[in-house]
Amino acid sequence: MVRMDLFRSEEMSKVQLIMPAESAHDTITYLAEIGHLMFKDLNPQKSPFQRTYANKTKRCADMARKLNFFQDQLVKAQLVPAVRPLTDADEIDFEELEVMVDNLEVELLEINNNSQKLQQTVNELNELAQVLQKTGSFFSSAWYETEVRRQSGVMSRSSIHGEDRNLPLLLEQEMQTDPSKHGNLGFITGAVSRSKFVTFERIIFRATRGNMFLKSDAIEQPIIDPATGDKIEKTVFIVFFAGDWSRIKITKICDAFGANRYHFPEDAREQRQMISEVRTRLVELQTTLNVGMDHRDNVLTSIGYNLDHWIVMVQREKAVYHTLNMLSVDVTHKCLVAEGWCPVTAKPKIQDALHRAAFDCNAQVNTIFQVLQTKESPPTFHEVNKFTSAFQEIVSAYGVARYQEVNPGCFTIVTFPFLFAVMFGDWAHGIVMMVASFYLICNEKKFESKKLGDIMEMVFGGRYVILLMSFFSIYTGLIYNEFLSVPFSFWTSAYQCRDPTCSDAHSAGLIKWSYNPYPFGVDPVWHGSRSELPFLNSMKMKMSILMGMTQMNLGVILSWWNAKFFHNKLDIWYQFVPQLLFLNALFGYLSILILIKWCQGSKADLYHVIIYMFLSPGSDLGEDQLFWAIVAVPWMLFPKPFKLQNLHLQKVQGRVYGVLGGSDTDSIDLEHEHDEDENFDLSEVLVHQMIHTIEFVLGAVSNTASYLRLWALSLAHSQLSSVFYDRILLLSFSYSNPLIRGMGLFTFACATVMVLLIMETLSAFLHALRLHWVEFQNKFYTGDGYMFNPLSIQTLVHAG
Repeated sequence: MVRMDLFRSEEMSKVQLIMPAESAHDTITYLAEIGHLMFKDLNPQKSPFQRTYANKTKRCADMARKLNFFQDQLVKAQLVPAVRPLTDADEIDFEELEVMVDNLEVELLEINNNSQKLQQTVNELNELAQVLQKTGSFFSSAWYETEVRRQSGVMSRSSIHGEDRNLPLLLEQEMQTDPSKHGNLGFITGAVSRSKFVTFERIIFRATRGNMFLKSDAIEQPIIDPATGDKIEKTVFIVFFAGDWSRIKITKICDAFGANRYHFPEDAREQRQMISEVRTRLVELQTTLNVGMDHRDNVLTSIGYNLDHWIVMVQREKAVYHTLNMLSVDVTHKCLVAEGWCPVTAKPKIQDALHRAAFDCNAQVNTIFQVLQTKESPPTFHEVNKFTSAFQEIVSAYGVARYQEVNPGCFTIVTFPFLFAVMFGDWAHGIVMMVASFYLICNEKKFESKKLGDIMEMVFGGRYVILLMSFFSIYTGLIYNEFLSVPFSFWTSAYQCRDPTCSDAHSAGLIKWSYNPYPFGVDPVWHGSRSELPFLNSMKMKMSILMGMTQMNLGVILSWWNAKFFHNKLDIWYQFVPQLLFLNALFGYLSILILIKWCQGSKADLYHVIIYMFLSPGSDLGEDQLFWAIVAVPWMLFPKPFKLQNLHLQKVQGRVYGVLGGSDTDSIDLEHEHDEDENFDLSEVLVHQMIHTIEFVLGAVSNTASYLRLWALSLAHSQLSSVFYDRILLLSFSYSNPLIRGMGLFTFACATVMVLLIMETLSAFLHALRLHWVEFQNKFYTGDGYMFNPLSIQTLVHAG
């Protein structure tokens, strides 16, 4: 049978497969490689945990989680290993891969845990080194002040050589108190967050009732906190106090504020020894940490070589077991039964895959492949490529086509970019869009391998749509004769100025010296003249009506094509004919008057003709277009419901059995027919038909007016382009200052790109989308089907 490609969906068949259990896995795998069979779930009543291969699916999901963990580790380590081609040594089965992935995960987790502990220790030692340095400076400065005071005679020699080495830090407080009350002082050192230090100091002061002495020094560079791992700014502190009760209070306050406390020896020799030990241990730990990181990078690099292959392998196995869970298992558990849909043209490929699977598995029994007769509605399948896929997505966003109804996608390839270009007509802007689309197309392999953002991915997916939109924009821009709103004189104009200086061209107008029309596009003399807007508005408004009527008539004709294909004579005589009559009796007549006025140059007032067609209908109804429009309304409303009732009664009585039957396609696609088991309700059918009639009658008026958006957006684009050119570019170039000219050129380029090439492009795109979805497709397109979604390895790889 001849393939229908985009115009109608592929002819589908419902098939049944009966496969041995031992070869079921390989059979599904081979079918997934060709990607032409859409399986049906035969166990809808079972939950995912009650299915036969639930454990296998769970194992695949667990492996997918581990592979995602490997990907995250590669990203975290900023490693991008080169993907090398697979060799025979790299080919492993799923069981071996599962064991390997488990071992690699355990190894990576152990490396990460050890590295985390080492890093935490390094952070603690770094902070300890800062505390030792700052605290040591406290004591060093105190001893220096002691020596100075001793030499000046302030302190007695006996007090200097006493056992209390902390005494100089509290010299002022000691001199103000009785020496008999001095006790043995203690101190606590540590580091606290700089943002908490003021509160920390105040609370310690209140808790000890002022019986403490605190010195602090901020660490210059932010350091990594050992507890949280965050890089924060900290302050080193030392608190002197008296008594064990004060020690307990200060310790609790330090814990509450997250301050890290460290031991600090009082003896200077022990301090120097401790600092040396900390520095030596830091070097050793950093060396160990670097070795661990190198080992982790080597493991991740070896994983990265085959990670993409492993991901595809796990996705394939998961999809295969998910499909096996959809199959029905017989009582003996020796066979699996599958049902699904496939294109008729793909049957030989499916049978060949079944034979290869049985041969490779050494199965004693081949899989049984048979076609089922059913009245279920098949899925819709349009075979697309990278050029047509974007246009088909535009149609499918409105709704998936019903099985084998006319697909608007093949018409959208031309009509969508053309209607966009009618609203975006400027060949300078079209050239910019063409260059951008060519850049995306020439580098599509590079972009396909990258992970793009949502907006960029959408733009890249529609690169061929943008290419056609740019071609048609250049074409319509040449017709409008607009290049950044500037006209070009490619041929000799039919008008000339009244004098050589053309001083009164914009006030008195021009003189027509030739009756030969301008060969192509708009005569450039119209631009900037007094009658530019009236002329262009009239031309674009009438052109919009003609384009709208052409597209709406195409939609009505396609409804006839659907009815003819499905052998539905009722839709032909009581839907297509009256709709075509009503639409053309009013607005088709208006379109003919527009063409006559353009061809003959008549001065007929079209507004007058249309208005008085409704206000003063002529006495000769045979020549009155309103008469045929009025006749078409009851023609659409009444005959079809009664015809359906008559056919239903005949079928129930058995006199003309099969009139409503015919092929399976007829029973599926008769629009107003109920199922055989339901009772026919004439009132319900009448209401349904009345809704369709009112919708078409009112839609004929509103849809025709909706096409005037072509005129409105074209005018807006032209005027915006003219304003930017006159008020920014020309105004800036009227000055001789090169800086002003440069700023004007930059502002003009930014305004053109942001407003005309981005905002106006999006606006024209959305309006063209509305014209196709509402004004065009509602004439014939049902859009209540469902997509053919076969099990395919290629789809899984592309999604991955």
